[in-house]
Amino acid sequence: MVLKNRLKEARAERGLSQTQLAEMVGVSRNTISSIETGQFSPTAKLALVICIALDKKFEDLFYF
Repeated sequence: MVLKNRLKEARAERGLSQTQLAEMVGVSRNTISSIETGQFSPTAKLALVICIALDKKFEDLFYF
């Protein structure tokens, strides 16, 4: 099951590009793009790191 997300909106609120967010969390820009488009579900660890980087709660970014 793929997690749905509001990652693109949250990233835009912070004025970050996909590349900038990817660098902050230690993944490729392609990974961020794949998460945003629903092609890839992040691991629990990566989801947590993204939440911390964007200063958001898990439930604010990810849902089923």
